[in-house]
Amino acid sequence: MTGAGTVGDTPPAASLPDDPPAPHTRLVLPEDVLTGPLARAVLEHGPLAMTVSDPRLPGDPVVWANTAFTALTGYPLDEVRGRNCRFLQCEDTDPEAVARLRAALARGDDAQELLLNVRKDGSQFWNQLSITQLRDADGRVTHRVGVQVDVTAEAVGEAARTLELSLMHRTADRLELLARMGEELSRHLEVDDAVDALADLVVPRLATWGFVAMASETGHMERVHVVTADPEHAAVAHALGTQGTTWLTRSPRVAQTLGAGDDHVPMPMPVDVASLPSRTTPDELRLLRTLGLGSALLVPLTGRDRVLGVLCLVHRDTDGFDRETVVTAAHLGRRAGVLLENVRLYLAERDAALTLQHSLLPVLGDVGGLDVAASYLPSGRRAEVGGDWFDAFVLPDGAVSLAVGDVVGHDLRAAASMGQLRSLLRASVWRGDRPGEALERLDGLVRALDVADIATCVLVRWERTPTGARLTWASAGHPPVLVRLPGGQVQGLDGARSTPIGLPPVRPGTAPEAATDVPHGAFVVLYSDGLVERRDRGLREGIETLSAALAAVPGDATASQVCDALTGALVDEHQEDDVCLLVVRVD
Repeated sequence: MTGAGTVGDTPPAASLPDDPPAPHTRLVLPEDVLTGPLARAVLEHGPLAMTVSDPRLPGDPVVWANTAFTALTGYPLDEVRGRNCRFLQCEDTDPEAVARLRAALARGDDAQELLLNVRKDGSQFWNQLSITQLRDADGRVTHRVGVQVDVTAEAVGEAARTLELSLMHRTADRLELLARMGEELSRHLEVDDAVDALADLVVPRLATWGFVAMASETGHMERVHVVTADPEHAAVAHALGTQGTTWLTRSPRVAQTLGAGDDHVPMPMPVDVASLPSRTTPDELRLLRTLGLGSALLVPLTGRDRVLGVLCLVHRDTDGFDRETVVTAAHLGRRAGVLLENVRLYLAERDAALTLQHSLLPVLGDVGGLDVAASYLPSGRRAEVGGDWFDAFVLPDGAVSLAVGDVVGHDLRAAASMGQLRSLLRASVWRGDRPGEALERLDGLVRALDVADIATCVLVRWERTPTGARLTWASAGHPPVLVRLPGGQVQGLDGARSTPIGLPPVRPGTAPEAATDVPHGAFVVLYSDGLVERRDRGLREGIETLSAALAAVPGDATASQVCDALTGALVDEHQEDDVCLLVVRVD
């Protein structure tokens, strides 16, 4: 049969689902599709887990749930009906997220939250919950439709990424703190300054308050610096640091930390507040309580062969230190201990070099009746001692030998080399060598015997004349001698120059020297480059500054007064190099 509309017949081509409507034909769609069995089928068997609750009933119970909800949670409808959906929550569910959800619903708003829920079998899953509130014609909420989506994979991945980023940031923060500590301690070459810098940097970053205490080899507390992270308690921390060290020496945990071995692992512990009254004064106890006494973390500052001191971090809370802080503090303790020990070693080496250097420099007494003054000022860098020296003594023939030299380097070797060069030069001059010959002989000995690396030196032979003095000089790469004439004019004794001692000569076999006469009332000034040269002032500019200062001194000044005036004009508190100055007045 071909009659239209008969069951089993092929529909006309125009009515096939994939065919477009004929031109100018209006397609009429039904408006009541989601009613009856079709709507129930969509809701019951759809892929999204759904529930409907009735907030008009006590407890806002679930009145309907679809099969997708059962598949997601494991709970069938008969175990869900009549219960509030909070039964899906567990101990690990974020209470703040639950509070936000309840507040939104109470305001009549729709809501979305990510909740950690638990299935019937006890397994947890991340539930992206969306709740829509349905209202009647009067606007009253009659039902709430909840849609649950399992986003565990996404949430776990995001949590892992967040944790990884957090660990990266913490590691970066730790490395940055270690780097800053190393940089800060390297700037200080006084132990007390380094200790203060360590506490000022570390304590506010890691604790409520704390201190760094340094101990001698006998266990005596030498230095304590207390720091707080709260600016309002800065005066309290300072007061505690000036109370003495009794409150530290009576602390069992401080003593235990000072005696720690290589296997010691710092661990935070609650402060033993009950024992404090028996081992502190009332003032100390009051200050300690003001700063806060929750938990303490004591870290040994370990050097190469012993514990040098203690880094103590205190938190106002009993559980204030997390694992990351403990690890960071342990790293800081090991690194800071070595750096502080380096400061002590530098100072010990410098003190030894200074002792050696001062023992080798002459003590000026009567130098042929001349008005002579000398000044030696060590570098402001406590760990650096140069090889600068001066000399002035009477020769067998009645002339006077004047010299200033500078060995390249700033260490114990430079100071020792200075003593050798001074002795060799003295011997050469004493045997009758002229200035040029003496410097040539010294250069040969230095290069043959490997006495020193490189040195500069200026050597002057002073001979009295009826009108003043005759100066004969030679210079091995040294700044020129300056002469101030009675009228205030300053001249440099240029010429007679050769390469520094220890370097191959430009013209082997020659011993350049020069001579000049100076009148009564003149001043002769020998100096090392540390007096005139520094980072912000070149050698030539420095010599011009020295010449101006020398020209400004009174004509009737003594050699000592001139020496003081020149060092006062050219040397500041940030002196970077050793300064050697020798002044002679021509009487």
